[in-house]
Amino acid sequence: MTKRIFALLLAVVMVFALVACSGEKTPGNNNDTKAASGAPSGETYELNITVWVPDAATALTKKQIDDFNANNTYGIKVNATIDALSEADSATQVLNDVTTGADMYFFAQDQFSRLVKGNALAKVPDNMVSTIASENNASVVAAGKSGDTQYAYPLTNDNGYFMYYDKSVIPEEDLDSLEKLVADCEAANKYFAFEQDTSAWYLASFFFGAGCKSEWITDDDGNFISIDDNFNSDKGLVAVKGMQKLVQSPKFLSSSDVSEFANGAAIVVSGTWAYTDVQSILGDNLGATDLPSFEVDGKEYHLGSFSGCKLLGVKPQADADRAAAIHLLAQYLTSESAQLERFNELAWGPANTKAAADPAVQANPALVALNAQNAYATPQGQIEGSWWDIAKVIGSEVKEAKSEDDLKKALQNYSDKIDAVFERTPEQLAAFSVIGSICGSNWDTDFPMEKDGNVYNSEVLELHKGDEFKFRKGASWDVNFGSDGNLNGPNFVVESSGKYILHLTVADDEGSASCEMELVEAIEDGPEPDTEPAPAIEGWSVIGGICGTSWDTDFPMTEAGATYVSEPLELHAGEELKCRKDGAWDENMGVDGPGGANLVVEEDGRYEVVLDIAGETIFLQPVAESWGVIGGICGTGWDTDFPMTQDEDGVWKSEPLELHAGEEFKLRQNADWAVNIGSDGQQDGPNFVVEEDGTYIISMKPGEEGAEVELIKQ
Repeated sequence: MTKRIFALLLAVVMVFALVACSGEKTPGNNNDTKAASGAPSGETYELNITVWVPDAATALTKKQIDDFNANNTYGIKVNATIDALSEADSATQVLNDVTTGADMYFFAQDQFSRLVKGNALAKVPDNMVSTIASENNASVVAAGKSGDTQYAYPLTNDNGYFMYYDKSVIPEEDLDSLEKLVADCEAANKYFAFEQDTSAWYLASFFFGAGCKSEWITDDDGNFISIDDNFNSDKGLVAVKGMQKLVQSPKFLSSSDVSEFANGAAIVVSGTWAYTDVQSILGDNLGATDLPSFEVDGKEYHLGSFSGCKLLGVKPQADADRAAAIHLLAQYLTSESAQLERFNELAWGPANTKAAADPAVQANPALVALNAQNAYATPQGQIEGSWWDIAKVIGSEVKEAKSEDDLKKALQNYSDKIDAVFERTPEQLAAFSVIGSICGSNWDTDFPMEKDGNVYNSEVLELHKGDEFKFRKGASWDVNFGSDGNLNGPNFVVESSGKYILHLTVADDEGSASCEMELVEAIEDGPEPDTEPAPAIEGWSVIGGICGTSWDTDFPMTEAGATYVSEPLELHAGEELKCRKDGAWDENMGVDGPGGANLVVEEDGRYEVVLDIAGETIFLQPVAESWGVIGGICGTGWDTDFPMTQDEDGVWKSEPLELHAGEEFKLRQNADWAVNIGSDGQQDGPNFVVEEDGTYIISMKPGEEGAEVELIKQ
């Protein structure tokens, strides 16, 4: 190796010599041909490394490392073993055992703090830090820093969300108004899918849009020391008022899965990773744009979002020459040309500002939409693991809120739980608990465990077949164990119903664990338990896998003499239901008496569920067909059905209605959008538009080729 090449490499080596003197923990790795204490010699410095990248990127990464070997001027030759491992899983795997983990790996931004605290990231050499800062998006650079120290290299800037929509349903002129989009979905009987009561990541959108912030502060070692958060404020109240407009719509769906487009959605909020799937479903009707604005008290607020990224990390090395060479490779793999090549091959959005400005990048519809939304986005910094559970509860509480006081209580509840994070004792931080869709909870309650040596034992828990759970430490997701005994492993799935004590045995290094489920008492399989706490309800109700619910919603019944009767319900063949009292299972009725078998629906239809107390049974009573008028009419906002009556000729007519020019309406059957008639007389047709003010009777006669509809002015 020439003196010039050696000097360039030595500049990086010296940084690591200083780091070693400062006491940074570095796992030993002396399997290469070069000694840890020696400088490179000869014309070529050859080293063997392991690299973890997602499966889709393995071939391209191999090519890029070959290009580095062929073109670098330092005489470095890297022999790389490239293994496929997702960015979501790489942190967990390297933290299982840093000494045997990959030398270099791609990882998701939200894993950064864990990796720093676990001494799994080497500090970026000082002479590379300024290059990283000058060539890459500032938020991505910051995502790889703890305190003032740079630990990771920017890789992508595409982990955010925006709005996909069906152009055949959503008018372009409505795209910037949440209120109009909700109305469009309701009018077309289509879903607006946006995770709110199931994901804090998406829920934060309303808060950031209203001007709120939630920023966790870490020290140089990655420890969380404070939070700057104002969700519980006047701005936060604006946010939840806006959120309520969406989550209380009958067409709201808490999902980010773009397959919902095939299941009746017109809007899904998701990210660039879903673009190909959306395209396959919507084809030419695919639309992608930034999120809309919402209005509160006459003022508009553009929805915000989290913006995130992927990073490249280098494991600390004991050999300074080896460390220097790996960091030079890391710098190459995150350069402008490498990031642009990754976009062209994999459609990954570049963090490098010049690559991001390339015409091909600027023309990608998903990245265009993401970049438009990024103008309103908050870079995702390091977030303490318990925040995700604390914040997501806001969504369900807002959905159930009946008043402004209820909204304020939801914000106060959030604030109290945030304060409690910093009040946890060392014992609480070290304690393990069980969490899942168990015991009437929905991944929002930690069931405590008592410690006995390195074994943790739960209380007796009543679990049902199909329930899922995991173990976690300190009521946070930073350390959690799945069914395979590994960190971040898959959920445990209960195989048979029963009362159990769960035993968790944790290895000293917390890298692995084992679980034993001790059956205390078997219980009969019955209806699935509530996935959310049962609502406060008095008297008898219907519950089941009906009306889009999954044994988690009570439909009230009214007393009628010796029987109880539900409201009309749209039921489908094969669905099952029971009746229960006071929203609990202490008293319940099946088809063959108290505690009996579920009632199984035999054919699709609209039914009232009848509970016969004296006869100790339940049965279905078909409900006659009905039609009504619904729209932005008579002072309502698509939330009221004006009934129609049928005459002897089979014609349905409304009562006289006061309508105004420009108002819109439709006709629908049984107060449901499953069957609705538009102005062309066809199912799911366009809205009727009133041409002039007046009092009208709306007449509709069904026919085999469509309905005949007439507005009769009085």
